[in-house]
Amino acid sequence: MSNQTTQSEQTTDYRKGEFTVSTDPALIDLDVVHSFLTNCYWAKGIPRDVVARSIENSLCFGVYADGKQIGFARVISDYATYAYIGDVFVLDSFRGRGLGKWLMECVMQHPRLQGLRRWSLVTQDAHGLYSKLGFEPLKKPENYMELHRPDVYQQTRH
Repeated sequence: MSNQTTQSEQTTDYRKGEFTVSTDPALIDLDVVHSFLTNCYWAKGIPRDVVARSIENSLCFGVYADGKQIGFARVISDYATYAYIGDVFVLDSFRGRGLGKWLMECVMQHPRLQGLRRWSLVTQDAHGLYSKLGFEPLKKPENYMELHRPDVYQQTRH
């Protein structure tokens, strides 16, 4: 399968056989993304409006087959020095076809994300995928700090 890339002023599309990865925000199916995220281990119970806001404020990559969204990833970046990759998924029925790896390759080669000093992500179960792309455990974890509130979506919102 060949990988074809096209780029307009505001979006980048990648094609591989019957699949497309696109950064076009108009193509994102919020229902698909929210349905997956609200049931996954890292964003359990996330409200739909929070997902919508996160999409609006990130560079998002949708994976599509026959015009339907089957995967997603988003990048939070200053486009100069740093990028954080989050919310990466491929729907269960499309796993095992190399789409997750291809999605991440598309993310890593995006024109706006070149020359960055640091990329980061957090994963519980996809170390094999990310290590193939050059990610490795923190060299100095003692230098990193975080404020982590894993139950924030289950708390009553005021």
